[in-house]
Amino acid sequence: MGDGTGLKRRLNISGSPVLGVFATCTDELVFVPFDITDEIASYVGESLGVPTQKVSVGGSAIIGSLLQGNSNGVVAAGFIYEKEIRSIRKHTKAARLTQALNAAGNLIMCNDTAALAHPELNDKSLNVISKYLGVDIQRGTIAGLKTPGMAGIATNKGVLVHPKATQHEIGVIKDLFGLPVDIGTVNFGSPLVGSGLLANTKGYVAGQETTGPELARIEDALGFF
Repeated sequence: MGDGTGLKRRLNISGSPVLGVFATCTDELVFVPFDITDEIASYVGESLGVPTQKVSVGGSAIIGSLLQGNSNGVVAAGFIYEKEIRSIRKHTKAARLTQALNAAGNLIMCNDTAALAHPELNDKSLNVISKYLGVDIQRGTIAGLKTPGMAGIATNKGVLVHPKATQHEIGVIKDLFGLPVDIGTVNFGSPLVGSGLLANTKGYVAGQETTGPELARIEDALGFF
């Protein structure tokens, strides 16, 4: 599991280092799939300094790809079951994205004040995101990728993005979030930092394959030094 030294926390979820595919967190909560052990669920919560809630979205375990949120609320893929969204609403506000493009975790990078969204999300989806998450939102890409939630990660302290993000994209993100932006990788060179990392202002946990230098970059970018 993790190596337990301070904030240098590494683990796999469901045997995989792509933590951001299977789970998602805010400064208030971390949502994990039902099929992980209670031990790993509590370890993730301790690493992030928040309670852990087991949920599913449309019966799926890829919570991180299908759910995105912040301290104000969450938005979920439109095919989330009624009982699942009711379960989430016991803990926070929740809304569905109803357009065909709706894997919220992949499509949105956000913190408590701002969000960068897939360029093809329609105005209705942007309005739902803005209302439920309480954020300034705009469409954009990271390294030319239309899935900001996979290609970057934002907390209320900093933003870490794909190493091939352009200067223009980084400038847009700096202006939108009002935070320092750095580039980095996870899991021994994966550029999709949003897929390999869970982070909030209290802590982080990275995929098991993440190296020491990568952890140092993550800690620096997200304000843990």
